[in-house]
Amino acid sequence: MELNGSIVAFLENKSILVTGSTGFLGKVFVEKLLRVQPDLKHLFLILRAPDPTMAARRLHSEVLGKEVFNVLRTKCGVGFDTFISEKVTPVAGDTALKNFGLADDSDLLNKLLKDVDVVAHFAATTKCDERYDVALEVNTMGAKNVLEFAKKCTKVQTVVHVSTVLDIDEELKLAQIRLNELKVGQVSENEEKDAMQVFGTQRARLFGWPNTYTFTKAMGEMLIGKLGENAPIVIIRPTIVTSTYKEPFSGWSEGVRTIDRFIVAAARGKLPCFLGNIRTIFDLVPWDMVVNAMMVAMVRHANKSTSSGPFICHLCSSKTEPVNSTKLRDYVYDYFTKNPLIGRDGKPIKTIKPARLPSMASFRRHVFLSYKIPLKALQLVNVVSCHYLHDTCKNMKRKIDRTVRMVNSINLTYSSKESIFEDSNTERLRTTISANKVEENAFYCDPKCIDWNDYFMNIHFPGLVKYVIKL
Repeated sequence: MELNGSIVAFLENKSILVTGSTGFLGKVFVEKLLRVQPDLKHLFLILRAPDPTMAARRLHSEVLGKEVFNVLRTKCGVGFDTFISEKVTPVAGDTALKNFGLADDSDLLNKLLKDVDVVAHFAATTKCDERYDVALEVNTMGAKNVLEFAKKCTKVQTVVHVSTVLDIDEELKLAQIRLNELKVGQVSENEEKDAMQVFGTQRARLFGWPNTYTFTKAMGEMLIGKLGENAPIVIIRPTIVTSTYKEPFSGWSEGVRTIDRFIVAAARGKLPCFLGNIRTIFDLVPWDMVVNAMMVAMVRHANKSTSSGPFICHLCSSKTEPVNSTKLRDYVYDYFTKNPLIGRDGKPIKTIKPARLPSMASFRRHVFLSYKIPLKALQLVNVVSCHYLHDTCKNMKRKIDRTVRMVNSINLTYSSKESIFEDSNTERLRTTISANKVEENAFYCDPKCIDWNDYFMNIHFPGLVKYVIKL
């Protein structure tokens, strides 16, 4: 397997359309493109907005205004704004609509169809408990719409889809039926939202998926496989994506995601216990490695379509040195004991080492023995003392409920598992750049080089504190 020329050379004079550029991976991808190949012809960023003015505002506030662009901004100096205006066009559009909602006779649509060489599809709703109709519209039908657009582009060379099998038409029909039932019942907006969230989770679990996000992303990927036969499609499946390893600088992250919920709760001393089997692992990969692998795959499969379907690339680390729940807990405790968070009162927050409970049954037992029995005893004393301890009982029950909710929310079946992903396609991609050391260093994508203890202690935790955690 050989690259179709160098990656940087391939990108020269190319026009690339990107969806989901306001998301974390999309930002890193756009920044890397502009930084490594300033002679890129153009980037068209599809941004959900009612008009071009609002799309431009979103570009500057939600993409270019983020810290991840600081290195590029410094590199360009006073010419940054001019460079961006020449190379980047925000397009007001929506992946849930045909042709992103652009009018069939619009000059912009015709320009896109004639000029675009590569389509990179990041847009998704990543909320695990998103309402089903919304998740289907964005994650499933959005993927279909993007592919159908790409197939109409006269010179497109690669379509890259970021992912995570079913009768999709039936699922869309069921979602609409449930939505109609709710509207007939004249439920409130909040009741409708809650009901559709529950319905999405029920449908996901019926087919063996842990949540609405993975379920609808899987259906989107299935549609691409079905409709994209003989097209040059690359599907990237990253596992748990974490803060940047090296580029554009170490430790950048955005939002509290997956394992970060565990880290933040434990660091704040609010997590007395957690659910985690000793055998379950967290399959982690830094954002910049995902983007680098995408670029290698994008070039490797340019103009190469096969009847066997899309090229699927797993980005994972579980085959080398997997991080289990106990390791992660110990990393968190060690770091935040030495570097405690500071509370609103200006005092250091004491970090506790949460107990690891192997099953839901053990968690229920722990709650019963550690919380509910003391609460029952307190309630009994409250009765015989003429409700003197009423407020204390109420506060204790509230604390128990809050603890149960937190532990349940951090029982992320999506984040931990016992399985190990097969990454032979990714390994073959790596070999295509191993002979060129300059390119191998520029597009590093092998997590085997990561010392996870060093990564957490010196990159991820400090970055999380600097860029994400808000006390």
